[in-house]
Amino acid sequence: MKTENPKTRYSDSELQEFKQLLLDKLKGAKEELNNLASSLSSPNSNGTDDTAGTYKTLEDGSATLEKEQINQLAARQKKFIEQLEAALVRIENKTYGICRETGKLIPKERLRVVPHTTLSMEAKLKQ
Repeated sequence: MKTENPKTRYSDSELQEFKQLLLDKLKGAKEELNNLASSLSSPNSNGTDDTAGTYKTLEDGSATLEKEQINQLAARQKKFIEQLEAALVRIENKTYGICRETGKLIPKERLRVVPHTTLSMEAKLKQ
């Protein structure tokens, strides 16, 4: 009787496929972060200098809120970049795609959608 030996890790060629996916996502994420950073550093170009003073307070509040939102988006983007970079390290260590809770391989379909994940759906649903 033949016993099946379940895969314990992805092959090197599979890891290369995921590495390319991660590198593409990382490039896009860094471009997005650069766009957010440049929108924070550029002054408001709406040209409202000649409007009445009563609207200046509203304008300042609106600009502050917008900057806070951009800062939150940038922080989220930085965290995403860190997660992608950590996934690349796991590829180099050949531990990529292994659930940190169950120790089982995370299905390829899940990794293609969320390539930086460290949890299988089974473990994620238990959280």
